[in-house]
Amino acid sequence: MAKVLLGFMGAGKSTIARGLDPDYLDMDALLEERLGISIANFFAEKGEAAFRQIESDILSDLLKTDRVVSTGGGVVVSQRNRDLLKQNPDNIYLKADFDTLYQRIAADKDNQRPLFLNNSKEELREIFQERQAWYEEVASRVLDVTKLSPEEIIEELR
Repeated sequence: MAKVLLGFMGAGKSTIARGLDPDYLDMDALLEERLGISIANFFAEKGEAAFRQIESDILSDLLKTDRVVSTGGGVVVSQRNRDLLKQNPDNIYLKADFDTLYQRIAADKDNQRPLFLNNSKEELREIFQERQAWYEEVASRVLDVTKLSPEEIIEELR
């Protein structure tokens, strides 16, 4: 069974996955590998529906592994993905409040996310609030990471 890390961008999914298992599976990286172009470019060229279909196929494959999986922040948008995730017994929602996440995203100059660049703070807050219910719907465990260091989160999940 896969150990799946869920959460909004800036929650630390990739950082925590790397700390739990250096050979973790990064869903966004696997998607870009399969697509042959960046997720942002694929979205622009083919649209969200086409992207979510491929995302679901990859998620289905990843859930069959015994690996740590870092998902993209939007994986819960698709009902099919939520249904797949509900069948997995080890989904961890790395939860933080919006303002903390926004500060982390804004400070991360190495990873400029299209969703962050193309939306106002209020639009981003609305996206966050919509997704929050979906993360909680599929999570088998919710861990509030707002005030925890990556090391503390990794220790908590071991």
